Amino acid sequence: MIGPIGLPLAPGGGEGTVAQLLAALAAIFVATKALGELAQRFRQPAVLGELVAGVLLGGSVLGVVDASNPVISAMAEIGVMLLLFEIGLETDVRGLIEVGGAATAVALAGVALPFGAAFVAAEALGLSRIPALVCGAALCATSVGISARVLTELGMLDTPEGRVVLGAAVLDDIIGVVILAVVAGIVEGGTMSAPHVGRIAGVAVAFVVAAVVVGARIAPPVFRLAEKMRAAGALGLVALAFAFVLGWLAHEAGSAMIIGAFAAGLVLHDLPKSQELQTSTTRIGHFFVPIFFASVGAAVNLRALMTGQALLVGGALIAVGILGKMAAGYVPWWFKGDKMLVGVAMVPRGEVGLIFAQMGLATGGIDAALYGAIMLMVLVTTFVTPPALGRAAAVRSRRRGVPSQPGIDDLVAGPPREP
Repeated sequence: MIGPIGLPLAPGGGEGTVAQLLAALAAIFVATKALGELAQRFRQPAVLGELVAGVLLGGSVLGVVDASNPVISAMAEIGVMLLLFEIGLETDVRGLIEVGGAATAVALAGVALPFGAAFVAAEALGLSRIPALVCGAALCATSVGISARVLTELGMLDTPEGRVVLGAAVLDDIIGVVILAVVAGIVEGGTMSAPHVGRIAGVAVAFVVAAVVVGARIAPPVFRLAEKMRAAGALGLVALAFAFVLGWLAHEAGSAMIIGAFAAGLVLHDLPKSQELQTSTTRIGHFFVPIFFASVGAAVNLRALMTGQALLVGGALIAVGILGKMAAGYVPWWFKGDKMLVGVAMVPRGEVGLIFAQMGLATGGIDAALYGAIMLMVLVTTFVTPPALGRAAAVRSRRRGVPSQPGIDDLVAGPPREP
């Protein structure tokens, strides 16, 4: 969900451009791993360090990484697709179905509450209707990549709370695609009819259902054939090709590519060789996934945050953005899991909010100051989630009187004291 995939780095290309790319990638790999390790030493999730590395490498500080560079964007897109494919491989569809009602309630409330509150707050601060719409839209969708990564590090992705978060985040990503299309049409002066909005929503939902149902029939014979190939790594590459094809089909259907990649993982979860596929995907993900998190951080423009209007509107968006998502976690009253943990995990907007902001700026729906306000909201919601989620997970474990999942206490206990 970073942006369109482009091939050349710049008009003319050449060895100099490739050399610049190599330097940027080297900086990303070293900085994300070093700061990820530092974050863990301070008992925070590694993803927090990777996001900080992106901010430092971006144009606001060192200027080494340009998040708008089409090749970096393409690699980041592949990174988040691999991340969601891997998450899908680890997710049992039956488990998602069991929490489907709760996930749907969280997703719908997690869109409606922040959208409505942001729209009202923006108009109360003197913004006109279209900028207020862009602000509301930017608060809708959760960044599933960030929450899923933290839950994985905490060993909680396969808990009831983890499945609700994953299902809700995927659903509000689908809803976010619909809202993006609607708001973009309004900003550009078009009129959006109810049938048109319904068609967009229907296509997005139908794609996921069709991908899982049809893919479950196609995948087993394809992968039985792939298992007979003697070429090294053939099975893993066929799996990646399957994920990329579904990602492409999702895009062609008007949905998000990460939805297709996630659906591919769900389809392949029950294959006998799914563990081998996870291993192959993880190895390739070590290259691409850090680029995704670094690009999210690099997209932050610190200078645009330092205006009075950006700070005022940004503060309001942060408040309604956090409270709206956390309130959504309590909407499914029948769910017996930790609702606070679900709400916290739904908070980060990440690259999703940036896409809405970039759309609004490119179409003239918002100005640079309001763009900075949305960026401030994205920055804060993205950076507060990993430590807050780690603490919420530790509280959940202590409340239930069971041993903590590996790494939870380490993530929230604070820096070690000197003897």
